[in-house]
Amino acid sequence: MEYPSLEEGHKLEPKLTTAEVEEQALVKPAGFFPKVLYYEALLDKKLGIESNSIERVTPEKKQPPNTLAMALIWASATMNLSCFSSGFLGWQFGLSLGQVIPIIICATLLGGAITGWCATLGPGTGLRQVAISRFSLGFYPSSIIAALNVVEQLGWSSVSCITAGQALVAVSDGRISIVVGVVIVACLSLAIVFFGLKVVMSLEQWMWLIAFIVFMIVYGQSGSHANLAQPATVSGLTKSGEVLSLISVIYGSSASWSSIVSDFYVHYPVNTSRVKVFFFTALGISLPTCIGLLLGACIASSLGTNPEWAEAYDNGIGYILQEIIHPKKFAKFCLVLLVLSNVGMNCINIYAASISAQLFAPPFRKIPRILWTVVVFACIIAIGIAGRDHLLTVLDNFLSLLGYWNTSFFVILFCEHYLFRGGNLANYDLDAWDTPSKMPIGLAGLTSFLCGAAGWIVGMDETYYVGALARMIGDGGGDIANELALVFTSISFIPLRWLELKYVGR
Repeated sequence: MEYPSLEEGHKLEPKLTTAEVEEQALVKPAGFFPKVLYYEALLDKKLGIESNSIERVTPEKKQPPNTLAMALIWASATMNLSCFSSGFLGWQFGLSLGQVIPIIICATLLGGAITGWCATLGPGTGLRQVAISRFSLGFYPSSIIAALNVVEQLGWSSVSCITAGQALVAVSDGRISIVVGVVIVACLSLAIVFFGLKVVMSLEQWMWLIAFIVFMIVYGQSGSHANLAQPATVSGLTKSGEVLSLISVIYGSSASWSSIVSDFYVHYPVNTSRVKVFFFTALGISLPTCIGLLLGACIASSLGTNPEWAEAYDNGIGYILQEIIHPKKFAKFCLVLLVLSNVGMNCINIYAASISAQLFAPPFRKIPRILWTVVVFACIIAIGIAGRDHLLTVLDNFLSLLGYWNTSFFVILFCEHYLFRGGNLANYDLDAWDTPSKMPIGLAGLTSFLCGAAGWIVGMDETYYVGALARMIGDGGGDIANELALVFTSISFIPLRWLELKYVGR
């Protein structure tokens, strides 16, 4: 058989694979940020680090569903040392264990339900939670949510690093400082979240199991010491105020995920059952949260009759767990495992914070997600070191504040979805999610959010500020900011949004 001869000057080029063609298509640009984006995209193709993390995931790019993962990733995010530490707040407020238990259960279920509803918007839209809020709050006002999200995730991660750092101090018998512990935990978290959502989701499905096993061990070794006969140290209207304040804190710890929850569901198929999404998310948050909170509350109730535990608690969360778990070497091993559970929580927080930072404004998306991750990491270390000696104060104030604005956020999304879009995602122009001219101008959303903020201000009961209405409830005040935020936001958003649609048309 004769082969045709090549004309002079022509050569046979080897056939390139699809991956090689795509790699060649990535032209190395000039400038610092463009170069980082170039290498980020290159790493995405090589390692799957998810470079285009804020874009809408269209139906054809969706992945097969993993229903159980909806619950398990939140179990990893909530069942950890930070949650356990929050369980001591009821005792600090002067409430009895019998009063704290129903508050923990009901408040976590309520906060989890709000987050569960927000999660139902993720699979159908393929959008991150901040991007979804543009359809109700408006394109530019939604930047407020993005900024608050970053602050929220920084706070959660800082608390997580503090509690895990205290555990490492106990493990080392005080040979390392809590500052070093905070840095170690933050570095471990950064190493994982660098690779993006796929890696985070894969690990989060299993990291909850570590904390669950250790917490069951602690329940077994401390359960008999729980003091149900412990009386409350407050009474009358003052007790009512402390109950309201504890409800606000516990509710805030579960509701705070509502502003980022869809970030983790964008790859789920469009036809994923919204009922499943709601229940798996709500229970995946509330049940593990209850496990950690109730364990902390039970141990706290025994501090008045167990001086050894009380002294250990004064030295830090790690020391009291080391005092409870026997033998001592096994206790150190358990504390190291619990540190890893906090790393799992941080991964979700850091990832969500970097996404929200990119969604804050169009220029911010030019900064690669990898760089935002590093910036968030540095802020977490700074905040964690600054607040390392004031854990319960940070928890009390921070978790309450989270609930306030997430309540207003939920009300606006809920009213928009059911009252103005008929509860149907088909009434959202999803392709226009990044087009300001096709989004609401935001007068209704921004004004109602600010009205909700007015409710927070007069109803909050914090260490550094007590609102005018809150201070009327007992000697120490009572936190009613969430209730006022719900009322103020809803009664302002509904008429204002109706007027906005009538006269502006979008």
